[in-house]
This record gives sequence, C-alpha cells and structure tokens, in this order.
Amino acid sequence: MKGIIIIGGGLAGLIASIRLASEGFISTVIEKKKYPFHRVCGEYISNETVPFLKTFGLFPEKFDPPNVNQLQLTSVNGKEAILGLDLGGFGVSRFSFDQFLYEKAVGLGVSFLLEEEAIKVSFEGDNFSITTNKRTLTADLVMGCYGKRSKLDIVLNRSFVKKRSPYIGVKYHIRTDHPSNRISLHNFKDGYCGVSNIENGKTNLCYLSHRENIKKFGNLPDLERAVLYKNPYLKYLFNNSEFLFDRPETINEISFETKLPVENHILMLGDAAGMITPLCGNGMALAIHSAKIASELVIKHLKQVNFNRNLLETEYSTQWRSSFKNRLRAGRQIQRLFGSEWASNLAVNLARYSKPVASFLVAQTHGNPF
Repeated sequence: MKGIIIIGGGLAGLIASIRLASEGFISTVIEKKKYPFHRVCGEYISNETVPFLKTFGLFPEKFDPPNVNQLQLTSVNGKEAILGLDLGGFGVSRFSFDQFLYEKAVGLGVSFLLEEEAIKVSFEGDNFSITTNKRTLTADLVMGCYGKRSKLDIVLNRSFVKKRSPYIGVKYHIRTDHPSNRISLHNFKDGYCGVSNIENGKTNLCYLSHRENIKKFGNLPDLERAVLYKNPYLKYLFNNSEFLFDRPETINEISFETKLPVENHILMLGDAAGMITPLCGNGMALAIHSAKIASELVIKHLKQVNFNRNLLETEYSTQWRSSFKNRLRAGRQIQRLFGSEWASNLAVNLARYSKPVASFLVAQTHGNPF
C-alpha cells in the first residue's frame, strides 16, 4: 500500500483516521486549517452516536457536555411549541471536540498535513495523485471528508456545484440563560436559527439565511435587527446575551442538493457525501456514522488477500444510501415547514396540537443507535 489519504480533518476525517489506526492502518490527513478552530455548525450530536463513541474512547466526557432532551419551536411571529426528544443528544463545540479527536489521532500515529489544501485529485492506473498547495502525493485510497463545499468539487465536476445555493450560515457563541436540556429552532423570514448549549456554560447560536437578506441589508447586524428581531425570542436573545466572538463565523453556498457517496473512486464522507438540513440538527451524527461505515469497510477490504476496489465502492455506496438517503430526503421535505410566517405557524401548530405527527417528523431526522 502506498497509503491512505484523508482530505479534510473535520469529524468524518478524524473519526475515520482513528478507526483505521485502531486496526493498524495509518492514514495521512490533509487539513487546510490548524487545530483548534471554529466551524459553522449547530454543535448538537444525536445520542445515536454514543455507543460507537464510547466503544472507542471518543465520547467527549471530559467536557461534561449538556444532555439535550427537549425541542423548542417558535414561528416567525413568536408562537411557541415544546416537544420531548425521545432519543435526544448532547452539545459540544467543534473547537473542543475536533481538538480532542485530533489529539487522539496523533496519539495513534496518524500523520497530519496542517495548513495545507488539496486542490486536485486524479486517479490513473489504480492509484491516486493528490496535489496540494505545497506538494504532490500518491495513494492507493482517498477519502473525501472536506465538508459542505470545496474547490475539489469543482475540479471533480460534481453535479451539485452547477446549481448556485441561496443560503449563508452564521455562527456565534454566547452566554445567556438558555436551558441546558433544550435545543431551540427559531424561525425568521427566509431562514431559521438553532440555539443549544455546549460545554463550559456557553451556548451556540447558529442561523441559516437566504442570501437575499444579506444583499438587501448589506451587513449582518442590520440583517439581524431588521429580520431576526421580528421573532421576539431571537430579539430577546440578541439583546440579552454576551457575544463571545470578535466576529461571527460564516459560510456561503450551503447546498442541500443530492451528492454521490463515491466520486472518481474517492469515498465521500460527512457533508461531502450529502448534507442534512441544519434545522434537523444532525450533521455531526451523520459525519460520525459515515466515518464508521467507510472506515470499517476499508479495514475489511484491506485485510483481504486481493483488494477489490469496485466491490469496496459498491458496498460503501449501498450502505451509505441505506443509512442516510431517506434521512436527507426527509430533512429537505421538513425544511419546507420553516422560514416563512405561514409555514412556521403550521409547524408550531403541528407540534402543539398533533404531537404524534410532530414526533414522527422529528424521528425521521434521528437514526438508530450504532
């Protein structure tokens, strides 16, 4: 083996590298930033991940993550409903969790190329050539774990990049009086905001907005005052919280279009394979689960006398679709209940007066423990 290259050191890339190393397969992770750093993310992880994380010593117990078992929904005009979360989850920041996993990976011998970006990947003669901004590498196997959107997607001519996405994401960490067991989804015109607690008494506030909002108002503070403040819960949060960042984390071109789990023989993991809508709050769980599936299939096939790439790719595609395709589709459908006054009122009324239906919809965004 010339080796395994993992492009992207987020949750999927870190988990995959750790799982591979636990079986003696050491990979090289290419990450364009340097740990620790913040990412635009809801920072809520479904409890479906807990058995796997605890089995491999990866549950972030040291941060005493708050346990989340309640969902609050509010409409654009401030109607409220509260639901119990049967499975629930926990809150932890990417700043802390990624650093924790990075240290675990380094301890297992995983190699990291930090502050380096993969700009081209080609596959010829059963081998990969990976060009970064600093060097060229060769590998037998490549995993794409680089998140929602990358220059590589354009180089690989992936179909979803041909469709412009209208969404931007914005994240703050704040100190406020948000209940520790609650995740909240607050609607505003052409967007919604998730709020949940993380470690050290902090709260994550992350919202998704249509780019027309930022075009109209020119900057985030004016957008927030003009649009988000129409929801009284959001107005209260913005006016009665301590904002801990000098400036918010932002990301553009968030796409929920269908993607393929294998492109040009690259196994795609996490958001690179498909992104669940943020209101479903489970992108981190999907990243962890996809890393488990991919890494364990790679381990299985690399232990065979004759490595069969086509069979590996077929099995991964099949398992990925079986595990996530319906959840991503459900997320896209549920998103239609958010982001407008009429639709958000319908969502809140469902939660208030048709709790079995609302609970069913919530369950569609959570998987089974693994």
